[in-house]
Amino acid sequence: MTQEAPAPTHQNAKTQFVDVKGVSFAYRVIGRESGTPIVLFPGLGGSMDDWDPAVIDGLAQKNKVIIFDNKGVAASKGTTPSDIQSMANDAIDFIEALHLTKVNIMGFSMGGFIAQRVALTKPALINKIILTGTGPQGAIGLSNLPNIVASTAGLSPEESFLKFGFTSSTQSIAAGKAAYARIQLRTIDRDLTLSDATSASQFTAVLTWAQPNVNALVELKNIKNPVLIVHGENDLPVSVQNAHNMSQSLENSELLIFPDSGHASFFQNHDAFVTKAIQFLNK
Repeated sequence: MTQEAPAPTHQNAKTQFVDVKGVSFAYRVIGRESGTPIVLFPGLGGSMDDWDPAVIDGLAQKNKVIIFDNKGVAASKGTTPSDIQSMANDAIDFIEALHLTKVNIMGFSMGGFIAQRVALTKPALINKIILTGTGPQGAIGLSNLPNIVASTAGLSPEESFLKFGFTSSTQSIAAGKAAYARIQLRTIDRDLTLSDATSASQFTAVLTWAQPNVNALVELKNIKNPVLIVHGENDLPVSVQNAHNMSQSLENSELLIFPDSGHASFFQNHDAFVTKAIQFLNK
């Protein structure tokens, strides 16, 4: 009897490409082939290599996980738009180019902004939603992002990662260093670095999203899908109050707040997050 080949992991999944309306998009598939896939949208400056393998491989135990570079990002071609709605439209086009008719989606930070717009723009395509470290349009605290970024000047990549994503406690810093080390484990076929133009477009999109919008929380009431909202109690760029506000607007939502955790709370608490996410996705 032939032994079944092990499912691809975050560390060894092959980079594939799909034509999306004439533009080549890079993506990877991790885990099982059956079931409703979950498509992940990364945060500002993130590529396929910036996800924590503990999260990706954890989710892939029970789900088909698809990570990708949106238009113009890293290994994907094209020009990155400078607004969240256009990024959401590109994400929808990518999902449909893979001939998927129903998906779960998960967005981290800026990816959570995109996930909200995807769900509002193409509700029939979406099954369940996970939002991590994110907020509605006009998110509380987000307009301070330029100052937070400026405060990381001169820091190493690891130091910036820790400052942005974790608290100053010994436990959180240790978890952040462990997460950073895991993210470096993939050594073959790593993703490309984001171009300056892409980074600038993303930054513009995020700051535009940060502008006050009195209708944002009201509009979220139109999302009827099950939503899992995950946030760190001490999130620096996106205040935890945003998670509480979204949970009030999203009528079919669950709220998970991690104490002594920052923006990357689901990296720090990856075991607890994966357990909850799998239960949420598969119930």
